[in-house]
Amino acid sequence: MKVLLLTLILVVALSFSTIGAEYKIGAAVYGLKGEYMRLWSTALERHPAVKNGLVEITVFDGKYDASVQYSQFENMSVQGYDAIIFVPIDVEAGAAAVAVAVSNGIPVIGSNTRVNSEQLTSYIGSDDVRSGYMEAKAVVEAMGGKGKVVIIEGPIGQSAQISRREGNLKALEEYPGIEVLEMKTANWSRAEALNLMENWLNAHPGEIDGVIGQNDEMALGAIQAIKIAGFDPVDFAIAGIDGVTDAMLAVKKGELDLSILQDAKAQAQGALDLALRAIIGESYEPQADCWTDYPEFEWGETMKDIYNVPWTPITTDNIKKLMAEREELTNK
Repeated sequence: MKVLLLTLILVVALSFSTIGAEYKIGAAVYGLKGEYMRLWSTALERHPAVKNGLVEITVFDGKYDASVQYSQFENMSVQGYDAIIFVPIDVEAGAAAVAVAVSNGIPVIGSNTRVNSEQLTSYIGSDDVRSGYMEAKAVVEAMGGKGKVVIIEGPIGQSAQISRREGNLKALEEYPGIEVLEMKTANWSRAEALNLMENWLNAHPGEIDGVIGQNDEMALGAIQAIKIAGFDPVDFAIAGIDGVTDAMLAVKKGELDLSILQDAKAQAQGALDLALRAIIGESYEPQADCWTDYPEFEWGETMKDIYNVPWTPITTDNIKKLMAEREELTNK
């Protein structure tokens, strides 16, 4: 009898945990190993509409596998989700997942990484070509416009890798005195980048002057490899993208010439506002801070196809403020 009573209490408690949530929204993200997507997910879960009970949000870990993400879309379609926020691992393969949701009447909002699908309701992210250009230019300028660089790429076929490479190469074309020694993927992984950089330091002894990491995790892996090899990272020009916590600290210590903050909170919470707009209609008023944080970033009278959150270069002037904001996001 006691067991039955406890079971009934548990069922009631679980039921009450979703009472008041008018909308069920899923977020299918490519993977949660790296800090950036964990920050993105935390920010999403702290959106005012989730905290006030309007939305029940579920984050699905895609395990860096397009087939896993496809299966998650199938499950969400069967389970009657009201909208899906999509951060795809593959720019092409993700289109099939979007089609599954749309065929079941579920709007899909893209965020952070792109998918080649005309069926997306809207997309919010940041211009990756721009960030790739910015980081490569920072490395080259720190090298005095000449020397040899290596480029550590993201997962081949993901939109951020494609666009950041485009930006990297666009910047390097402006400097005929720069030679690219190596360009390979480390899949956004600090550990893989460490191994890659160790191999390159052995293959090109004394030749590497700069490291262009298409995200911070990989730039930090390169810094670790440089230290293990007995060199000082300060003697290399190194840049990354995302503004993860360790990258901010590396900028502060002078080990990283540049990290560019990709605003995870703005991308995640902005995506949820857009998802609610797709469900409720144009009468919905946004609740996230991002629409007022950036003067050039407008909600608009009608939903647009693309919203680009501005990049913020991390410098010694703004790092204290940015680290305080990071601490606020990561603290419970």
